[in-house]
Amino acid sequence: MARARKSDSLSDVRQQLGERIADLTKRATRLSPLDIHAQMDAIREVAAINGFAALECLAHRSAQLALLPGHRVSLQCCLEHMDEALSSNRSTDTNAILAALAIRLH
Repeated sequence: MARARKSDSLSDVRQQLGERIADLTKRATRLSPLDIHAQMDAIREVAAINGFAALECLAHRSAQLALLPGHRVSLQCCLEHMDEALSSNRSTDTNAILAALAIRLH
């Protein structure tokens, strides 16, 4: 019973994060770098609290990149990897996702 509640809870968190990511994707071109940073940091915080390590790392990196020149390109790359990070349950996926992002940005 407790496992079922935990599973439902994680599904709710995944849905909430997915909605936040979708909203950010839609509005990113109209947001300032500071607004993007704040939204990514909020996503990172929820991911950290709920144990989504890959998403937490990607959101942290995205928040940092949002404050740099060229942030629109880097944000788009990060958002494209968010679904993969959100569905990840293994900590080893973190390095793979961040490496894929690094390759795309360079």
